[in-house]
Amino acid sequence: MTAQTGGFWNLSNNLTLFRIGAIPVVALLLLFFPERWPSFVAAFIFLLGAVTDGLDGYLARRRNTVSNVGKLLDPLADKLLVCTALIMLIPLGRVSAWIVAVIIGREMVVTTLRGVAGSEGVIIAANWSGKLKAFVQLAATNLLILHYPYFALDIHLIGTILIWIALALTIWSGVDHIIRYRRIT
Repeated sequence: MTAQTGGFWNLSNNLTLFRIGAIPVVALLLLFFPERWPSFVAAFIFLLGAVTDGLDGYLARRRNTVSNVGKLLDPLADKLLVCTALIMLIPLGRVSAWIVAVIIGREMVVTTLRGVAGSEGVIIAANWSGKLKAFVQLAATNLLILHYPYFALDIHLIGTILIWIALALTIWSGVDHIIRYRRIT
C-alpha cells in the first residue's frame, strides 16, 4: 500500500485540483471571449494545466504522497482538460467535431478497459505510445486554443497538423490498449 502522507491536501493533489479548476476558466474564455488576448490567456492557463499533468505524478512519487484519490483524479483531470478544450474549439471552427469524437471515444474505451482489467486485479499501465499521444494532444490543443498568428507563425496551421498527428497516435495507442487487454484476459 502506498503512503498517504499529507492526506488529500498534499501538493500533488492540489496541482490536480488546479487542473480541474482550470477547465471551466478555459471553457468560459473560449465560449465568451474567443478573440486574440482571451485565447492567449486560455492557452496560457491550459499550458499551466498541462505542465501540472506531469508534475503532480512526479511529486507524488518523489515525496511518497501517492494517494488513491490522486490516482483517480489525475487521469480524470487530464482527460477533462483536453476533452473540454477540444469540445469548446468545435464551434469556433478550430477543430473538426469528428476528430474530437474519435479522441473522446478512445479515452472512453481505454478508461473502460482499464477499469474492467483493474476489477480483475490486472493493471494496464500507460506505455510510451499513450504518453506520446498525450503530449502531442496537449501541444496541439494548446496551439488550437492560441489560434492566432504570433511572430509570423501560422499557429492554427501548426496546431492543425499536430492534431492530425495526435489523431493517428490516439488511434494507434487505443488499438494497442485493446490488444494488450485481449492478451491479459
